[in-house]
Amino acid sequence: MLVPAAASAQQTTLRIGIASADAGVLDPHLNSTTPGRGFLQHIFSGLVRLRPGELSPENMEPDLAERWESSADGLTWTFHLRRGAQCHHGFGEFTAEDAVFSLRRAATRETSAFSSDYTAFDSVEAVDSHTVRITLKNNMPSLLGVVMNYAGGFMVCKAAVEQMGNEGFRRRPVGTGPFAFAEYVPQQFGRLAAHEGYFRGRPQIREIMFRFVPSDAARDLAFQAGELDMIYGRQDQNWFTRTRALPNVRVVAMQPAEMSVIHLNMTMPPLNDIRVRQAIAHALNRDQVVQLRGRDTSVAAESVVPRGYQGHAPMPLPPHDIARARALLAEAGHPNGITIRSIHTTLTGMMTVMEAAQAQLRRAGITLEITPVEHATFHQQIRQNLSQVVHFQAARFPVADIYLTQFFHSRSIVQTPTAVTNFSHCRVADAQIDAARSETDAARRNALWREAQERIVAEVCGIPVYEQLQLWAYRDSIELGYELRAALNLAPPILHTTRFTR
Repeated sequence: MLVPAAASAQQTTLRIGIASADAGVLDPHLNSTTPGRGFLQHIFSGLVRLRPGELSPENMEPDLAERWESSADGLTWTFHLRRGAQCHHGFGEFTAEDAVFSLRRAATRETSAFSSDYTAFDSVEAVDSHTVRITLKNNMPSLLGVVMNYAGGFMVCKAAVEQMGNEGFRRRPVGTGPFAFAEYVPQQFGRLAAHEGYFRGRPQIREIMFRFVPSDAARDLAFQAGELDMIYGRQDQNWFTRTRALPNVRVVAMQPAEMSVIHLNMTMPPLNDIRVRQAIAHALNRDQVVQLRGRDTSVAAESVVPRGYQGHAPMPLPPHDIARARALLAEAGHPNGITIRSIHTTLTGMMTVMEAAQAQLRRAGITLEITPVEHATFHQQIRQNLSQVVHFQAARFPVADIYLTQFFHSRSIVQTPTAVTNFSHCRVADAQIDAARSETDAARRNALWREAQERIVAEVCGIPVYEQLQLWAYRDSIELGYELRAALNLAPPILHTTRFTR
């Protein structure tokens, strides 16, 4: 039975249970982890933001910029900043100088994990104290997606970075969001305090405590005991059904779905042979994974770009066929099978899928050796090109350009100057991805994105497996202030209007 949280009057501290040992580096331009984004989204604003609870780019609204416009050719964008928005901890008003600094920092490889998102930028300049002009080299269909409150679009305060240095800023981040950084103890908790000078108004929640609880069972027990008010759920059907039956609890399966893709490093034998990659693809059974994860909470993948993204193109993927997998291995010179290796996160939801894949591959004579590591270490090591096989589960701004660029363009190959998350070293669709970026006709742009997806699937750079909705549970005494249908940062945003009703 769920025990109500103790409160002397009306509760003002929100306690959230996160499924990780910690949030990782606290610099928003370097953190690409799910727990990190859920934590940092409350500290930082963007020039624009998606309307809370929504996912479609059509629902973009003002954030630090109160309005914006673009030139007829789409190459010049002008953002007009609101006046009086304050940086946390007394670092002053956020101005065009801060915005220019933030975007240049986000576009720089040494200070950003998202620098390749900004390759179309020609210049960023302050026209005056509250006007920012972005000039592009070519048309960029996802422009608002890289200046919003997400990834490289998080706006930092220049004076704070310069005073503390990048290393200091990673330990004490400063933004303009509704909550300011207060305290962080790795593998224990992170604490945020209400930002009294928040430009939308004083937050009603006075403090947010993020507790890092990687164990699904421990999070559930803490939630049922009244020690947590909101938790990231175990990503499976049983948890969803069981938790939804608890009294005074809301459970949400929200967008965006994180697509689970098994990336195959094509530079490492035996994966440099397309027949081996094809064998792996035929050995995997998507429907079986969806049945394992739960049909109310997941769906089989149908391309290398997730459903619901602008430019998504469903297409036939290699069907489950053990006999075909074995024949391909024999044809490639491996009649007795192969052994491949993967460094993998200990996060339960992802590990369950990888263990299922391990069992499926074994039936085709493919031995998958898994080295489990803590989630933050996983992110570090896979970016160092240390794993033959990378199982990565991700959601991005819902435009095909960003997903294709970050995971399958040669500019994004790990361990290169512009690296992002191209773990497979795929490069077969560069021309189509680049052409789509500069194409102003929507139909032709979608055709280029489709061709890019077809080429990546044919090359078996990665094997899309399934799409997992985000599962969250929270007490019905929490009024979020919006209808929670989606959250691009993969955690419910806590607004200045969010409150406890009892």
